[in-house]
Amino acid sequence: MSWKLPIFGGAQQQQAPSNFPEIPTQSWYPPSVLSSSSRPSTASSSSSVGGSQRTPDGPTAHGQPSPAEAAGIIARLKDKSVDELRKILADKEAYDAFFNSLDQVKIQNNVRDELRKETLQLARENLEKEPRILELRNQCTIIRTTELAAAQEKLAELERQKEEILKSYSPAALLGKLHDAMIKVDEESEQLHAKLLEKEIDLPTFVQKYKKLRTTYHRRALLHLAAKTSVC
Repeated sequence: MSWKLPIFGGAQQQQAPSNFPEIPTQSWYPPSVLSSSSRPSTASSSSSVGGSQRTPDGPTAHGQPSPAEAAGIIARLKDKSVDELRKILADKEAYDAFFNSLDQVKIQNNVRDELRKETLQLARENLEKEPRILELRNQCTIIRTTELAAAQEKLAELERQKEEILKSYSPAALLGKLHDAMIKVDEESEQLHAKLLEKEIDLPTFVQKYKKLRTTYHRRALLHLAAKTSVC
């Protein structure tokens, strides 16, 4: 809480008895507060001008209390004697005791204490989790040095196999396989023709097998030519 206690001034000070004890000049109280009692007209005019900008519940600008808060503080001060008021202004400990007894200050202190307790509780919970965090960190280190290395090696092997499979099914590889199959059928037909010349096979059987082989050869030759043309 940064706002200051309201000080009675102006006409009220003029009506006070002439023998009213003066505030010590060496008071710890802030000079701005002490000087406000000697400028009642300025304080009243500034409060009337800035009154429209204040919110009814919260503290106003420059750390001043709201009208409702100020009224509550004034009600507390009315019950005190002149000596008690002078002591509050001159004695820092008395001022602190009165200040800390205000409801607004108690609420702020309670909120601060609750936040402090919650922060300490979170800190304790984090400290309790530290062994588990260290254990998980060690496990991650083991995984990186052992299981991860084995997994990376296996992945590299699978990548190599994939590249080989992709190469075997590339257009150039497929054209090569088709050409090899075409040459193989052509060689088989030539071997069959040689058997006929050597009379190792009869003519009807030769015609049937030779026709089938040559049909397969020409079909593959046409496919090879068409595929080669489309690729090129």
